[in-house]
Amino acid sequence: MSIEAPEPKYVAPTLRDRIGRIWAPVLIDGKGPFRLVLDTGASHSAVTAAVAQALGVPLGGALVRLRGVMGTAAVPAIQVASLVVGDLQIDSTVLPIVPDALGGAQGVLGTEGLLDKRIYIDFQHDLITIKRSHARRADRGFVTVPVKILPGHLLATTAYVGTIRTTAIIDTGAQTSIANLALRQALLSRRKHYQFTTDRIIDTTDTEAEGQGANVPPIRLGDIRIESAHITLGDVAIFDAWKLTDEPALLIGMDALGTVDVLVIDYRRSELQIRIRGEG
Repeated sequence: MSIEAPEPKYVAPTLRDRIGRIWAPVLIDGKGPFRLVLDTGASHSAVTAAVAQALGVPLGGALVRLRGVMGTAAVPAIQVASLVVGDLQIDSTVLPIVPDALGGAQGVLGTEGLLDKRIYIDFQHDLITIKRSHARRADRGFVTVPVKILPGHLLATTAYVGTIRTTAIIDTGAQTSIANLALRQALLSRRKHYQFTTDRIIDTTDTEAEGQGANVPPIRLGDIRIESAHITLGDVAIFDAWKLTDEPALLIGMDALGTVDVLVIDYRRSELQIRIRGEG
């Protein structure tokens, strides 16, 4: 006889055979909660067509532009009166309709309204809270990583892939970590031979492409060290949109972020507060 533990409801860690994820319970027009992927790489929230149907909101006639990692797509949208999760409330907003290819999620929670918020993500206890930040310092046992908030509310920090100084974008909406061509070139200049794999990249527009996967030297974010890192290298459109093509850049996804015990994103303090798995 086997006993199966219930699937985590909102937060799942990265394990050897599974990429972690962060789903926030969001009320839309007072209905739900709907589980939306927390996506710090998306400037705007979006939902699936099934959510629009559940809300009873007709799709608008005009199309809106939806940006994914691989490019953009014109999609329908709905107008809603409110979107609420924790202390976050967004009134009268347009939500693009994303393809229903989000691993069971019902949409994307973007970064609008988060600039004064503190997001607490506990992978061990299946917990996410979004509250107003009081600029509180990290608790004992946490490591802090300073970040810069770039246009579009992107969270950027300096990382090192081995000895290569890299601009790292913290993207909780991405399953895997992706490097630009400049980082690929820098890696190959230091070591000529890599055992490349063929990796699939699928974004929120349901666009699919292939990249080259490789195991790379440890990635360092401040005092955080990510061992046995596997990243996908390729000519990915989002780096061009972010104006991050000339120098090494890396999108750090949930394959890496989900390996910690607790992740706190404090937008007001412009920092990550991280408790390493097994050290709590």
